[in-house]
Amino acid sequence: MSEPALCPTNPAELQEAVRTTPKLLPRGGGTKTALSSPREGRTVLDMTGLRGVKEYDPAEYVLVALAGTPLAEVEALLARHGQYLPFDPPFAPQGATLGGTVAAGLSGPMRQRYGGVRDFILGVQFVDGEGNLVRGGGKVVKNAAGFDLPKLMVGSLGRLGVLVELAFKVFPFPRATATLKVSLGRLEEALEAMYKLAASPLEFYALDLEPPATLTLRIGGLPEALPARLERLRAFLGHPPGTHLLEGEEERGYWRSVGRLEWGHGYLVKVPIQPGKIAGLERELPAGMRRYIGTGNLLYLHWPDPIEDLDGLLKRQGLRGLVLRGEAKPTLKSPLIGVDWEQAFARRVTAALDPHHRFS
Repeated sequence: MSEPALCPTNPAELQEAVRTTPKLLPRGGGTKTALSSPREGRTVLDMTGLRGVKEYDPAEYVLVALAGTPLAEVEALLARHGQYLPFDPPFAPQGATLGGTVAAGLSGPMRQRYGGVRDFILGVQFVDGEGNLVRGGGKVVKNAAGFDLPKLMVGSLGRLGVLVELAFKVFPFPRATATLKVSLGRLEEALEAMYKLAASPLEFYALDLEPPATLTLRIGGLPEALPARLERLRAFLGHPPGTHLLEGEEERGYWRSVGRLEWGHGYLVKVPIQPGKIAGLERELPAGMRRYIGTGNLLYLHWPDPIEDLDGLLKRQGLRGLVLRGEAKPTLKSPLIGVDWEQAFARRVTAALDPHHRFS
C-alpha cells in the first residue's frame, strides 16, 4: 500500500520531504490518473499547497507562479488582461496545475499558432533528488546562460525533480476567433488538404484532424477582418459542401469541450507522431474518439481495450505513447508505451539529478 500523502506548503518543507522519503510521486491536481496513481511503496507528494501567482505584469508578458497553481486560476487572471497561455494546456476545467502540465509536457490545439509548452517556459525552480533547491533559466526571453533546465523539465514526468516555481511567456489573445469544421470524403483527401493548408500563407490558431476525414480550422484576429479571411479559406478549400461555421459562444464552448478530453471509460493516450505516419496508423486503429492536433504532429487517442494491445500496435508503427488516464496496471512498467526511446544521455541526466532514485 502507498503511504499517506505529504503536503508541503513551502520550498523548505518540500526539501525536507524529499530528503526523508525513499520513494516519492509528485501530484498536482490529479487530472492525469495514470501518472498520479502511486505504485506500491511510493509516497504521494501533494503539490497543491504550493500555489499562487508570484509575479505578473501584463506589460511585460511574463507570468511567474508556483507549480501547484491551478491552470484555471492562471487563465482567468490572464483573460482579465486579454492574454493567455499560447500552448493551450488541456484539463484546465478539471483542476490541472501548472507543474503537472509541464511535467507531462502537455499542449492543446492552439499550439498550432506559436508552439508547445516547451516554447514558452522561461524559467524553473525545482527540488532535485538530494533535496537541493535548483533554479534554471530566468524571466526574460533571451537567456542563453547555462544548461537549458526549463526545457529539460518539460515532459520529464517528475523523474528529474519536483517543480516548485515556473516562469512563462504569455501572449495577447486574438480580439475575435472563428472556427470552420470541414468534412471531406476520405482520410486521404483530408490529409492532402491539411498538408496544403499547412504550407499556405494562411494562419491558423488550430489545424486539427478528426478521423475519419474532418478538418477543424480556427482563425483569429480583428473582428472586422474575419469574414474576408473565412471566405478566402473556403475558396482555398474549393468551397466543400460539408462545412460548418462556429462563432461566438458556440465556438468558445466547443474549444473548451475539446480541452477537457473527456471521452468516456478507457485510456487516454498522447502520441507524438509525424503527419506522414497518420495514414498507416489509421489503417490499424479501430473506429473511436481521437484527434490529431498541430497539423497532425500530436495525437490524443481514446483506447477502450486492454492497454497492452495499444502498446503492441504502437511498437509495430514505430511510435511511443504516454498514458494520461486509465488504471496504471501492474503489468505496465511505466505509463510510457510503444517504442522505448530512452537514451544514454537521458539516463545520465536522471542519475545526476536523482542519484537515490527517489522519483523513479
